[in-house]
Amino acid sequence: MHVIRVSRFGDPGVLEPIELPTPDPDAGELRVAVTAAGVGWLDALIRRGEGPDVFAVEPPYVPGGAVAGIVEAVGAGVDETWLGKPVITHAAGGYGGGYADTVIARPDDTFPIPEGLDPQHAVALFDDGSTALALLEKTPVVAGERILVAPGVGGLGSLLVQLARAAGATVIAAVRGAEKAAIARKLGAEPVDYATPDWTGEVLARTGGRRLDVVFDGVGGELGAASLALLENGGRVSGYGMSSGAETVIGDADRARLTIVDMAQLVGFWPETPRRVREVLRLAADGALTPVIGRTYPLAEASAAHSDIEARRYTGKSLLLP
Repeated sequence: MHVIRVSRFGDPGVLEPIELPTPDPDAGELRVAVTAAGVGWLDALIRRGEGPDVFAVEPPYVPGGAVAGIVEAVGAGVDETWLGKPVITHAAGGYGGGYADTVIARPDDTFPIPEGLDPQHAVALFDDGSTALALLEKTPVVAGERILVAPGVGGLGSLLVQLARAAGATVIAAVRGAEKAAIARKLGAEPVDYATPDWTGEVLARTGGRRLDVVFDGVGGELGAASLALLENGGRVSGYGMSSGAETVIGDADRARLTIVDMAQLVGFWPETPRRVREVLRLAADGALTPVIGRTYPLAEASAAHSDIEARRYTGKSLLLP
C-alpha cells in the first residue's frame, strides 16, 4: 500500500511517500480503501515535533487522522454488512495512519456516510464538525450575542460560523486576505482581516462599538491575546487551537473578569464524539451544514499540502486523495 511516512521531525520535506505491505484486518478490525484523507494544522505541528502532549508520537510514523473510504475486508467477529459501505473512520491505535491508501480501523470508530452526502464533505466534518458541536455545547451562544471566530474560514472555524449563525448570533470571522473574506461573507459572517494593524478596532467598528460576548480562539499567540480586549466583562473565551504555534497567554486580570476554557477541554470531548459525529453527518445530509473544501492534493504531494498550510495558502479543509 502507499503511505506517507515521517522518518524524523522537521520541515514538510520529511513527508516521504513509501510502499508498505497491505495488512489484513485482525479480529475485531476492518480494512478501508481510502478515497480521501484530512490534513490540517495539527498534523503540521506534530510533524515539526511541536504537537500537544496528548498527540505525542515518535518517528518513524504515518501522519493523519480522519479518512473516508470503502470497507473492503473485515476480520473475525466483525459484521459482514460493513463490506462495501462508504464510511469515515480513523486508523486504529490513536493519532496517525491516515496518510495512506489503506487503513485498518475499528467498527466503533467507523461511521457510515449517509446516502447523498459527498465523502469528501463527510471526512471534512468528522473531526472538525464534531469538535465544533462540542465547543458550542461547552460554550453555548444564543440569539443576539456577538462572537468572534478565529480563524473564521478554516476547516473547523467555517463550521463554527455556520452553527453560531444558525443559533442567531452575530459572527465576526477573523481572516486573512480578500478570498477568505469573501468566503466568510457567504457563510453569513462579517470578515475582519487580522493581518491589518488595527484589526481589533475594525471589529468594534463592525459592532458599533459594542464589545463581544464570546471569542472562539483557534489561533492563540498574539491574536488570541489581542482578542481578549474585545470581550465585555463576563464574556467567554473558548480556546481550541494554536495555529500560531503558541497558546494564548491569559493574565490574572482577564481571568478575573472572563469565563475561560482552554485547550484542555478537547480531551474531555472524546467520550461523546460518536454522538456528535452522527449529529454532524445528519446536519450535513439535511443541508443544514456544509464544510468548505479548499485544496485537494494527491497523496504523494502531502509535503505540498503542509507547505501551503504553514504559509496559510488555504481555505477551509485540505484533503489528500490517494
